[in-house]
Amino acid sequence: MAIKGRKPKTKPITTIEMEVAIAKMFGIRQHIIVPNLSWGLTGMHECDLFLIKKSGVGVEVEIKRSKSDFLADFKKGHDHIDRYNRITEFYYAFPENLVDKCMEQIPEHAGIITCERYTDYKKEDRVSAHIERQPKRIKGARKLTEEEQLKVARLGTMRIWTLKEKIIKNGKTKI
Repeated sequence: MAIKGRKPKTKPITTIEMEVAIAKMFGIRQHIIVPNLSWGLTGMHECDLFLIKKSGVGVEVEIKRSKSDFLADFKKGHDHIDRYNRITEFYYAFPENLVDKCMEQIPEHAGIITCERYTDYKKEDRVSAHIERQPKRIKGARKLTEEEQLKVARLGTMRIWTLKEKIIKNGKTKI
């Protein structure tokens, strides 16, 4: 039972919920969007979400669920810089209640995406994503070549089969 004047506590937003909300926000029909791109694209660091826009440019989204996770990101050493200049825009994504706690450390060039949990008109639990701050375009960034775009698309489709195997293993063959 909720105490009068207080909002009931909502369950934390998971990484996978954030991935889905962000992918939908950008447009899963308009862009190639691959979660956890960590190998297969020469010289690329691990990206929580990597998008290729219709124009052929790359966008990275780094998802953070806690302040300690966010601060640990600065110890990785790559600073989300792609040696091959394939990332045109960079965003940090947070649950909306975390942004104020991290604002001072968010680099000026980074865009900010917030995610929030809400109940829709069918009384179903949902997570939405919103761009709070647009990123600054990364100087020297280029479009991905057609070969690079196909490689990323291939990596993304490989994830489908791994996911289907997990669904089968967990006994959930109907979706």
